[in-house]
Amino acid sequence: MTQTIQLPLWLFIVIVLFAMVTALSHFLLPSVRWFFRRRLEKAVARLNTRLTRPIEPFKLARRHDMIQRLVYDPKVTQAIVEHARAEGVPEAVAFEQAKRYAREIVPSFSAFTYFSFGIRAARFLANTVYDVRTGLLNETALKNVAPDATVIFVMNHRSNMDYVLVTYLAARASALSYAVGEWARVWPLSGLIKSMGAYFIRRKSRGPLYRGVLQRYVQMATAGGATQAIFPEGGLSLTGRVMPAKLGLLTYVVEAWEESGREVVFVPVAINYDRVLEDRILISANKEGSRRFRARISVILFYIIRKGWLRLLGKHMRFGEAAVVFGQPVALSSYAPKPDIKALGVDLMRRIESEMPLSFVPLLSRVMLRASGPLTHEALQQAIHTEIRTAKTNLLVTRESIPAISLKAEKHMLLRGLITETDGLYAMNPAERDVLVFYANSIEHFYSDAAPAP
Repeated sequence: MTQTIQLPLWLFIVIVLFAMVTALSHFLLPSVRWFFRRRLEKAVARLNTRLTRPIEPFKLARRHDMIQRLVYDPKVTQAIVEHARAEGVPEAVAFEQAKRYAREIVPSFSAFTYFSFGIRAARFLANTVYDVRTGLLNETALKNVAPDATVIFVMNHRSNMDYVLVTYLAARASALSYAVGEWARVWPLSGLIKSMGAYFIRRKSRGPLYRGVLQRYVQMATAGGATQAIFPEGGLSLTGRVMPAKLGLLTYVVEAWEESGREVVFVPVAINYDRVLEDRILISANKEGSRRFRARISVILFYIIRKGWLRLLGKHMRFGEAAVVFGQPVALSSYAPKPDIKALGVDLMRRIESEMPLSFVPLLSRVMLRASGPLTHEALQQAIHTEIRTAKTNLLVTRESIPAISLKAEKHMLLRGLITETDGLYAMNPAERDVLVFYANSIEHFYSDAAPAP
């Protein structure tokens, strides 16, 4: 017992390192984790007093625990067994595949990242790129919603900037959990987006095992009261119009409502822009008849960097108006004891259309497409006023500010080459007709005569 043992130096170092790691993992690290978790819980408690919808315990659960809960859920277990039988693979292999799907889907929400970094970054980006306008109901939309109801924002999808705008404008309400597509799975963006509470969706995956894992996660989040934000259209609009709803996520939400009995309240959100950053990419994809386009987050990053540089040079000019309107919340229970999914999708998209902001570049695009010839500035202003009266919808600006805002829209369109001005006469640039149609389409449902199709 007291004999001296000689060891090589490298082996002694390895033994010491293993001892240190063991001591850290068993004694020190648990105490450190407990200390920081207690501080985090206190910070979240203070934050919840300022939010209309406090952050739900479901969202604050540890990611590892949520993954385990998801893969061992009885319905996911049944999907694993069926997948193993259908594919002729061992159940252990199917289980590992389901676990990979769960790791991909389940976010790692960080309240610190969301409220200390995410909200501030979203506010800065939104106000750097656009003049942001909001509806009168935006601040009060959730005040009368029952505290124990699950709130789901349903939005039309015009641009990848939609995420930024709604995150910023809903900051006082709650932390939103987004359903995001494959574009957000790029490192290191994926880690940041997961820490913001978003969960990834493979829109092209049709495997029953993947759908089973995704379905159960959405149902758990809904039953757990997590405030969510979804784009029922399933992707960016290629035409500028509000597209019909895809029913996958809505079906999962309705099933969770039926299973848990917890009320679900939808908040329709309408978004419109004077400039969609990806407009030409989307128009080109629509012409080709394909949804294979590279409308990546890199497009937005390029414009943001360019805008920041111009701001440093004193040449900064925003891309016009971005308008976001929250509609009247509607409870899922109001549709019927057994809601019809198709009718639900149609009604939600109709509600989004009815709240669509009447932005001025779309208005001016409609005027130019309908004009029989060049117009003077006075005639252009008169035509805009006529279109506003005809639309019979809420305007987010005062009547007195219309001339100044429409003048900004004119300058914006002239700079982009969408319209031309010669000797005080304004006319549509025929080469940019498809772009004008794209913007006019966003408000065409307010008129009996639709804008020309591309």
